[in-house]
Amino acid sequence: MSERPTTSWRKGIAREAEQLATGTLDPGCACMADLYPEELLTATDTVLDSFDAEVAELDSTEDVQVFAVVERVVLALNAVDDIHCGYETGEREALRAYIDQALSEHGVDVTALTARHGLGRYELTDKWRDW
Repeated sequence: MSERPTTSWRKGIAREAEQLATGTLDPGCACMADLYPEELLTATDTVLDSFDAEVAELDSTEDVQVFAVVERVVLALNAVDDIHCGYETGEREALRAYIDQALSEHGVDVTALTARHGLGRYELTDKWRDW
């Protein structure tokens, strides 16, 4: 199963905290905890928990169903971003990639799905995405 972006972000925070504790990082250079406050991480994980549960129950052959799940997760992530202003370019790409990978791991051929609907491979979330 693919790693959630929030897991990677938490690892970065922990790594930075360790470097601060050992004195190998100048406190002025520390930014991970500010970039990824716990409220943002928790809210993002809550959205991804729901998404993962929906994907597990998904009929991968039903385009309408797949798009509905994608729409719900993207709109929920939009709401998190509106509240926390936390998704910059790297985070956006990590979230998009996670959605894509989670669907692929559950049998959705994302390339074929997007092609059937006149979309490019990486445009799956674009219709709803504000982040």
